[in-house]
Amino acid sequence: MKKISIVIPAHNEEDNIALIHHRIKDVFRTLDNYRSEIIFVNDGSRDLTQKNIEKLALENEEIKFIEFSRNFGHQPAVKAGIDYSTGNAVISMDADLQHPPELIPDLIKKWEEGFDIVYTIRKYPTEISYFKRKTSHFYYKLLSSLSDVNLVKGGGSDFRLMDSSVVEVVRNMNESDIFLRGLSTWMGFRQTGVHFTAGERTSGESSYNLHKMMKFAFTGITAFSVRPLYLAAYLGFLFSAIAVVGYLIYVIHALTKHTEISGWASLIMTVVFFGGVQLIILGIIGIYLGKIFKQVKERPNYIIRSKNF
Repeated sequence: MKKISIVIPAHNEEDNIALIHHRIKDVFRTLDNYRSEIIFVNDGSRDLTQKNIEKLALENEEIKFIEFSRNFGHQPAVKAGIDYSTGNAVISMDADLQHPPELIPDLIKKWEEGFDIVYTIRKYPTEISYFKRKTSHFYYKLLSSLSDVNLVKGGGSDFRLMDSSVVEVVRNMNESDIFLRGLSTWMGFRQTGVHFTAGERTSGESSYNLHKMMKFAFTGITAFSVRPLYLAAYLGFLFSAIAVVGYLIYVIHALTKHTEISGWASLIMTVVFFGGVQLIILGIIGIYLGKIFKQVKERPNYIIRSKNF
């Protein structure tokens, strides 16, 4: 029998742990030639998530857990589960049940057809706000245009299957700001997608606020390309050219009309505008310098407090 490792990062998901385990168990009852290994990664939860995971682990031998010493983030949690997985293939999915476990047989079927990575293409249900659907689409389109990875529309979910050969490559990566969604595309291999409709969160609230989403967006864009740095240089040349042309127009006007162009408001706006452009460029450079600073320290992506391996 082939073993499928299911990696589930969990942060304050005390009410969802038993539910997702039950649904995964029901799925594998229909799969005769496969057995499961469910790895819960407790990403610094402050509720009863760890207690509920340990209780399930005592009752079910297929359940393994990793408890972080603090909250390190979703991507390091997925990476930790992948690092400790022992299956012939690994499926990563969220604990909030927005990634339906009933899709697992479809992922395995594509894997058995010879694909090394089977990603999922998410479709939002109609009750999801128009703003969220459009901003998500805009982000992945922007990421594809500014980086060296080309994510399929709706294909940015962390719900995917990876063959053990792909898992070995991921284990050997030591990036400080890991972005698995982009890495799975960047690595290559044989890939295909499976469509699914995202379910509703069963209980609890999402920990992804606007600040975390913006940080995640910058991580994705800067992790795979230096194009933003080229963009900053292009902006510098563009606005320098505009300034030269504007100054020439001013000189020609002053010589031909024998007048002067006055106006403190326009002068202040110009100074503020170019000052803002300079801050944007310095910010882009600062992000890359910050990534270098974090990488050279070679700190681990996560610290484990306890595990049952």
